[in-house]
Formats: sequence, structure tokens, C-alpha cells
Amino acid sequence: MIRFENVGLRYGMGPEILRDISLHIPERSFQFLSGPSGAGKTTLLRLLFMSLKPTRGLITIFGKDRSRISRTELPHLRRRIGVVFQDFRLLDHMTTYENVALPLRVRGREEASYRTDVTELLKWVGLGERMHVLPPVLSGGEKQRAAIARALIEQPE
Repeated sequence: MIRFENVGLRYGMGPEILRDISLHIPERSFQFLSGPSGAGKTTLLRLLFMSLKPTRGLITIFGKDRSRISRTELPHLRRRIGVVFQDFRLLDHMTTYENVALPLRVRGREEASYRTDVTELLKWVGLGERMHVLPPVLSGGEKQRAAIARALIEQPE
């Protein structure tokens, strides 16, 4: 599904921030990334989510070379990947339910077509009783579970 081969990244003429990263993420797998502050976790996720391009090496996503993926293809490919960012990226003015449903709304789906899926997923992550609560009221762990539910709602590959 996703493969990095000897990937490196540098900003401008500065030092290489990521060096010789090689990894393979199989389809339908669940991975997590951990490490000390400043180790490059967020940068690696940005490469994975295609918001950055590497300065060297090869990134293959669903069999496509990252360097040959057009801007119009990016949103389609991103929808196939579920990513939970460390800041959760929940919208404070939307309920937990609305945050999880947002990717489906953006794609133009009618609420009636996904209401049960969102509700069941929120129950599965332990937020069934918190679906109508705004993110500022949620604990850190609840925000994390809401972000996980949002990453899973489109059934990423």
C-alpha cells in the first residue's frame, strides 16, 4: 500500500532532516509512530499524507510514484489513508458526531446515508454518550478517540 525507499528530506540548503527512511505499510494495517520530540514524526506523517515531497528517494502510494501524482489525484488518495494527527484537528464549533461525519459531508453524502455508521463507530470508540458534545469539553483521550473515529469513518485502505 505505502512504501518509502531511502527517502530523505531537507528544507532548502539546510541539513537533511530525514535520512534514508525505508518502510512498508501493508494494506488494511494499523500503524503508530512514536519517538522523542523533534525526531521527525510529524514530518514523516506529512510525507505519508502527501503534504510534503521528499528531496530524494521513492514514495509509492497504492502503486503510484508520489512524484507522479497530480494535484487533482491527491484528495482521492488521501481519502484512502486514515491519519490521526497529534493535535487531533477537531473543529471546536462542531459536535463530536459532526467532526466524525465531516469527511462524509465534504464528499456530498446525505446524513441519512451515514447516521448509523457514525453513531455505531462513536459507540465502538467509547464516545456514544459524548457524540453531541463540543471538543473543548472532551478530555484529551476522548479527543484522540474522536480523531481515530474520523480517520476510520471512510474505511481507509
